[in-house]
Amino acid sequence: MRKDITIEDFINGIPKAELHVHIEGTFEPELMFKIAIRNNSRIKYKSVEEIREAYKFNNLQDFLDIYYEGAGILTEEEDFYDLTMAYLEKAVSQKVLHSEIFFDPQTHTGRGIKFSTVINGIHKALAEAEEKFGMSTGLIMCFLRDLDESAAMKTLEEGLAYRKRIIAVGLDSAETGNPPSKFQDVFTRAREAGFLTVAHGGEEGPAKYVREALELLKVSRIDHGNHCLDDDKLTEELVCRKIPLTVCPLSNLRLKVIDCMEDHPLRRMMKRGLLVTLNSDDPAYFGGYINENYLAITKALNLTPDDIYKLAKNSFEASFLEESVKDKMLARVREYKKMYE
Repeated sequence: MRKDITIEDFINGIPKAELHVHIEGTFEPELMFKIAIRNNSRIKYKSVEEIREAYKFNNLQDFLDIYYEGAGILTEEEDFYDLTMAYLEKAVSQKVLHSEIFFDPQTHTGRGIKFSTVINGIHKALAEAEEKFGMSTGLIMCFLRDLDESAAMKTLEEGLAYRKRIIAVGLDSAETGNPPSKFQDVFTRAREAGFLTVAHGGEEGPAKYVREALELLKVSRIDHGNHCLDDDKLTEELVCRKIPLTVCPLSNLRLKVIDCMEDHPLRRMMKRGLLVTLNSDDPAYFGGYINENYLAITKALNLTPDDIYKLAKNSFEASFLEESVKDKMLARVREYKKMYE
């Protein structure tokens, strides 16, 4: 890399895709407070500063408390549009060319918000971003794994009416005690309807959950996947099948999956040949968007420009883009690297 270019400059400018971001987790304090006032919503925080202070949680439950407090403010189509557009503008500024975004319908329908309100607001922003920024996107509908499968099946049935807007279904929320096997039937139904499948696995839960996601849910990607390294045979299978992992370093640190960034398994994952990608998860709550994740893990593990290049390439290779579009975006990554050699 040229001596006049810092590793931070290289990270900030390299084209990349984001494959693991929860739209509800991009709710910045300023926007939360603005929407609360607009909707005359009851919120226990009296200022943006109080909300920001609440974001300094100490454990998973503290995070979930503020996460659902924020989600409860989203009631109108305009709210979901504003939330999504704010994320897309941030992503574009960080050179994200393509993003595959999670949304949690049950978080909203469970409190009386119509499915159509949620998806119409999100979709409007996605369509506008494509026209305005030239950014491509995909929408992944997730099931909350701490609820039962019948609730997930009901959500799937609602989602079928919007099949053209949704590329895949996923599985998120509290992992411990909620194995993928709990949702085998709904994922089978989703695949029959033509959806791709992904699932969170191996973050809090054991390598066994990753195995279940592969064998029972037939997933194309594993979200997180940290604990796959606990099972050598499983790791070898992930490498051989080129199953991507969507890793989220700042999330892992804030939720105490790791004690410090230097302990993150990314380097080991790369050395084993896993198709690993970097993502932001819930960036408003975890201290940074995609570039901040790249920078934090780079500093902690002394990643090189070649490592960064590899991770950016992986992000497109692991995406659900059509091959012709994927090739064009990979060409842009190669062109960028050549500029700084």
